[in-house]
Amino acid sequence: MKAAVVTAFKKPLEIKQVEIPKPGPNDVVIKNIACGVCHTDLHAAHGDWDVKPELPRIPGHEGIGEIVELGSMVGNHLKKGDIIGVPWLHATCLHCEYCLTGRETLCKQQTNSGYSVDGCFAEYALMDANFAVKLPEGMDPYKSAPLYCAGVTVYKALKVSQVRPGEWVSIVGVGGLGSVAVKYAVAMGMRVATVVAPNDKTAVSLSKEMGAEEVFDGPPDQHGKWMQEKIGGVHAAVITVPIVAAFEQAFQSVRRGGRVVAVALPNGKMAVPIVDCVLGGIELVGSIVGTRKDLQECLEIAKHHNIECKVQKRKIEDINEIFEDMLHYRISGRVVLDFTAK
Repeated sequence: MKAAVVTAFKKPLEIKQVEIPKPGPNDVVIKNIACGVCHTDLHAAHGDWDVKPELPRIPGHEGIGEIVELGSMVGNHLKKGDIIGVPWLHATCLHCEYCLTGRETLCKQQTNSGYSVDGCFAEYALMDANFAVKLPEGMDPYKSAPLYCAGVTVYKALKVSQVRPGEWVSIVGVGGLGSVAVKYAVAMGMRVATVVAPNDKTAVSLSKEMGAEEVFDGPPDQHGKWMQEKIGGVHAAVITVPIVAAFEQAFQSVRRGGRVVAVALPNGKMAVPIVDCVLGGIELVGSIVGTRKDLQECLEIAKHHNIECKVQKRKIEDINEIFEDMLHYRISGRVVLDFTAK
């Protein structure tokens, strides 16, 4: 099968022929239809984080495909022909305190698609049947592929924010994650303000198209002050852009009793004014992807509220060019690899 393979960090991926994977007892094999390209794939290919993937590695964790083979122990909840997704959370131990209390994303023994196991930048991929979530009938696989990462990530972050209908949430950064976050927030009854790069007219337009009421595109060091003056501060801020200064400004943007929800993963440390944190009752909390239940909810909401990602279809051969575009912020919305393209 054709695959895009990381053979060395910070080097172009190689497009090469590799063996079609064989399923273990609890696996299914899918023939990929689509796979979204996430910033985490770029981090994986560059070896940006302390825990690096073993090489060679096939990235990709926003895959959607058709089941073509099942392992010997797979239950009757899946069958050949089912359309399922391959999300970041590939499998967990199922037995630790986190797995047993509905917090499986915190399992220390988890495996991750495209990082600790091969992912979906390939014509075929494996998925643990216990963590496979079907694509609801009638949903477009290309526009839905990013929901298996970007969608569930922001949906879970919005749940973590504890913002109630009619209250304000800010989405800091309106790219592949942030643009989807706006649509979910609106569907959940929240009022939305976004923060985009200075004078980024494309992001301003995308924010409004997705349903944001207010958009800040001014100096990056002023967004906290602007939120306080414009709407009295937000009830929560969800940060989807990997810039430390954006986290610090988000802290300044929330009203008393607010929450700062960290989603993006910049290297570095955030400065928190402890007195403001204590006296203002401000909470800072991390949110990482979502559980299987979160993913099911996220897909159902998307189906009933017509939430689709703004996507550009590309071929797997374009992956290195796509990564260059990501590095230079030349992508509006999300890129999806199309495995049906000739």
